[in-house]
Amino acid sequence: MSDLKQSLPRREPVELLRQSAQFLKGVGPARLQLLRRLGIETIGDVLFHFPRSYDDLSDIRPMTNLTAGTVQTIQGEVVGIEGKDLPDGRCLVSVVLSDGRNCLEGVWFNQPYAAKAFRFGQQLSFSGRPKWRRDHWQIINPHVQILGEGGKDLETGIMPVYPLTEDLRADQMRKLIRQALDEYGKLIPDLLPPNLRTKRKLHAAPVALRQIHVPESLPAAEAARRRFVYEEFLVLQIALGLRRRELRDRRQAPALPVTPAIDSRIRRLFPFKLTPDQDTAIAAICRDLASDRPMQRLLQADVGAGKTAVAVYALLLAVANKHQAILMAPTEVLARQHGHVVERYLAQSRVRRLLLTGALTPRKRQAALSAIRKGEVDLVIGTQALVQDDVEFAKLGLVVVDEQHRFGVNQRARVRRLGVDPHYLVMTATPIPRTLALSVFGDLDVSTIRQMPPGRQPMSTRWLPASRRDWVYEQIRQGLAQGRQGYVVCPLVESSEILDLKAAEQTYEDLRAGAFHDFRLGLIHGRLVEEQKDEVMERFRRRELDLLVATTVIEVGVDVPNATLLVIEHAERFGLSQLHQLRGRICRGALPGQCYLFADPANDDAKERLRLFTRITDGFALAEQDARLRGLGELFGTRQHGLGELRTGDLTADFDILRMAREDAFQIVAEDAGLRRPEHAPLRRAVLEKYGKTLDLAIVG
Repeated sequence: MSDLKQSLPRREPVELLRQSAQFLKGVGPARLQLLRRLGIETIGDVLFHFPRSYDDLSDIRPMTNLTAGTVQTIQGEVVGIEGKDLPDGRCLVSVVLSDGRNCLEGVWFNQPYAAKAFRFGQQLSFSGRPKWRRDHWQIINPHVQILGEGGKDLETGIMPVYPLTEDLRADQMRKLIRQALDEYGKLIPDLLPPNLRTKRKLHAAPVALRQIHVPESLPAAEAARRRFVYEEFLVLQIALGLRRRELRDRRQAPALPVTPAIDSRIRRLFPFKLTPDQDTAIAAICRDLASDRPMQRLLQADVGAGKTAVAVYALLLAVANKHQAILMAPTEVLARQHGHVVERYLAQSRVRRLLLTGALTPRKRQAALSAIRKGEVDLVIGTQALVQDDVEFAKLGLVVVDEQHRFGVNQRARVRRLGVDPHYLVMTATPIPRTLALSVFGDLDVSTIRQMPPGRQPMSTRWLPASRRDWVYEQIRQGLAQGRQGYVVCPLVESSEILDLKAAEQTYEDLRAGAFHDFRLGLIHGRLVEEQKDEVMERFRRRELDLLVATTVIEVGVDVPNATLLVIEHAERFGLSQLHQLRGRICRGALPGQCYLFADPANDDAKERLRLFTRITDGFALAEQDARLRGLGELFGTRQHGLGELRTGDLTADFDILRMAREDAFQIVAEDAGLRRPEHAPLRRAVLEKYGKTLDLAIVG
């Protein structure tokens, strides 16, 4: 990115848009505080406070023809004005319009001043969604227009509906935005080159901005919004394209080729035949590693589909080429789990391996660091302890990071500095929605493993009411009596006076003294020190425990093939992807599994999530549904990737625009890598302003 920064010309004068919103008429200190609740600080923020929807005021009806559900406009004379206090502490203002035969009531809650805005005999129009209440039609918070003498002609166009906050009325927001649009709208810089606007049939920025706030029609408003969504995605994709180019074209990694002899030697270490999906992923990784350009690949797999075996193949290929390799996990539990898997695969191998975690004593840690620095260790497995400043490698060739989205930007950037320029493989068992793959992971090549290893048995998932708890416990008891193992997952560690949730510690005590008093129970959660967690998991793995009461600390990586039973308490508290990860802890061997959910969802989205989870077992399908229901930011914490907040676009709903912007962005980077052409200067500024500080930090993903 250095040449990009050096070639940056002086900024154009758009400082007026950076002024405080207080420069707008009617915005004093109190109003500014209300705007800040909406994320509005500057005049530019006001202009880009886009409507969340629109109401069409063209549907004008007599009161006799009103229907419920859509926005309609009626006209009449004010025949009633009343303000009163309600028993629940709220106040209500009621204004009744009459057309001579019928009446309609407009209602405002907690706006006592509203009554003073009306007088008897006024000719008004109310616009809104009518609903029938007892014996008359009613509209809550209608849009009001004063008609006739002293008023104006009836507006029948498209009315924007803006996000608001308490004490800020819709008419105040519309007036403020219209003022900003009239005074400053033409100053909005246009980031899009003319050829792209022509190619994609997009308006210039000032024109599109006016069409968003004062649209001629609903299609015109949507076209204007798409233009700004495209612009926002284009800037993001150019940033990703530049980062990809930085990694691929300007850095050199060690070439780590595979030969038939190496391939045969590695495959002999696996006690099973790899699936076609695993072979395809390995072939792509081998092509990358054979190049002197650093591999930047995302390996995503459904839960239990065998991504670790593919990662181990890559690690061993690096070792076979006389280079060191590391496998990094976000938690001690997962790092030790990987250690167990690697030990199982390499039992007959001469590969020198080491587990490096924060639990090592200072003396053991220093010995381990010395061995790594001298090249006496080939393969290192660990946590973020691997990215401390005192860790030095003799000849690092490959970095594999598991569940990469759980690492912060600075930790990931430190990984890249562990070697001259090692190859980099991200792997995750959290299937990634296609929108996220094109955004947060947009600079990585992607390999996907969907096929399950042969012999995996089906799993049943049931959502049951608490009244069936005794029956569920009896099913679990029968399974444990047959030698199986299971988990009971709770969302909290300790009991909460605020949240009525089943806590792990209390559940453990209740089950140990009650339904499972004759079985061996264990408890694991995130507040235990690492040694305690390791001890509990090791006992469970050795079948010294029958039932493990846990929090989501077991969500990722825990692999106990004999565990086939799972109970999830308060399942409504988890997203679909998290539920899928938890369910993935069972049915990892040749035995069928049973998953039971106890939940009392409070809204329709939570109910829909649970219904989908009981029907769908494919992790990729569930990830798409989770993104649709909850949004990608909540799902993956996109801020930590340098993605930041998207002001206009929705990664899920606007996928077609994202894909189009990606195509154009990567073409721009290919043709003008430094963005030096005059028509690309606005884009260059936008990329550097929004992503310049995070490009280097996020350069590893």
